[in-house]
Amino acid sequence: MTAPPIPGFRPVPFTGVIYVMAEAARRGFRYGHPDWCNLGQGQPETGPLPGAPPRVHQVEIGVDDQEYAPIPGIWELRRAVAELYNALYREGKASRYTERNVCICGGGRASLTRAVAALGEVNLGHFLPDYTAYEELLDIFKLFTSIPILLDGAQGYHFSLEALEREITGRGLSALLLSNPCNPTGRVIRGDELAGWVGLARELGCSLLIDEFYSHYIWSGDETTVSAARYVEDVDTDPVVLFDGLTKNWRYPGWRTSWIVGPRAVIEAVSSSGSFLDGGGSKPLQRSAVPLLEPTLVRAETAAIRDAFLRKRTILGDGLRAAGVRFDLDPEGTFYWWGDVSALPPAINTGMTFFRHALERQVICVPGEFFDVNPGKRRSGRPSRFRNYVRFSFGPDERSVAEGVRRIGEMVRENGGRASESP
Repeated sequence: MTAPPIPGFRPVPFTGVIYVMAEAARRGFRYGHPDWCNLGQGQPETGPLPGAPPRVHQVEIGVDDQEYAPIPGIWELRRAVAELYNALYREGKASRYTERNVCICGGGRASLTRAVAALGEVNLGHFLPDYTAYEELLDIFKLFTSIPILLDGAQGYHFSLEALEREITGRGLSALLLSNPCNPTGRVIRGDELAGWVGLARELGCSLLIDEFYSHYIWSGDETTVSAARYVEDVDTDPVVLFDGLTKNWRYPGWRTSWIVGPRAVIEAVSSSGSFLDGGGSKPLQRSAVPLLEPTLVRAETAAIRDAFLRKRTILGDGLRAAGVRFDLDPEGTFYWWGDVSALPPAINTGMTFFRHALERQVICVPGEFFDVNPGKRRSGRPSRFRNYVRFSFGPDERSVAEGVRRIGEMVRENGGRASESP
């Protein structure tokens, strides 16, 4: 039975991953349920990993921690974030981050919301596909105009520097929002390519707003972490704004502790927007996060993630290929496979039908159409260009990943597909 409307309020539907998890909950899913394989939600396993620092099990609350935290965050954590970026990416550089280049927020969405709320009347570019929550984020604030930029799966979602320059100059972009590594495709912009993006932003005066929440999930090459911070010349004048936090790279999503790193003028603006949006994060958790940012511990955690998640990446990718799922790109980063299910039997060859059949087997995944970021539903009346795609996560523990992909193979066979019995 639908609840009656309340005067003054409009219905706000669940969208994206939230919709997916709500549908699973209707069928009995709960966190920790042993019968479910959650290959949907973007959450890494949070338990101990071989070689990783010990997990935090207790948080001490000091007398002063009962008070509000400053809206930009406590100085100790802001300083720790700045020093970590300097250690990882800015050794030997004259311009270095300080605590005044950092703002602490209460989770990834809060940090992105603060930044977007501080934008002026500009054209803001964003890519397709990209993170589902960008849709609501770009729809709520009306001051700027969002401009979609389609990436081509046939090109491995690569976007050249020349194409970027055409978009910025041709569409008059003053800012560009993107995830790197990209959620959901797993594409990574790094090395000379990333240096070129930063240099072009500096030259053309276009701010890069880069969601780096998966920047420690890198699966090839010498670099185990990636950040545009490495290529910034002047931390206070280069238009580069970075977002990260404990959610993915430290595997503490429940702490809801994130940060924004950028020029001082940006940090002042997002601190001001935070004063009316959220009022600041948890002071005890901020203080407890300070030791976690010690560079030696961060490197150990990153190495442990690489060892454990590479195995799961192989298990999921091989199993999905055996089931008949096609990939434009093997994930270079993140913990997702972005798969095309159009070659599967008709009953399960769209993202939404695949998702609903998988739920019947207590497996969660995310239909690709949710990543077709469409603020305000301005592109209505036509099927999503990603309607045949599904995002699969290898974030859960290895047992869940292996069992989930086994059930998917079984589902394909029972619907008339030719999935192999084993990868």
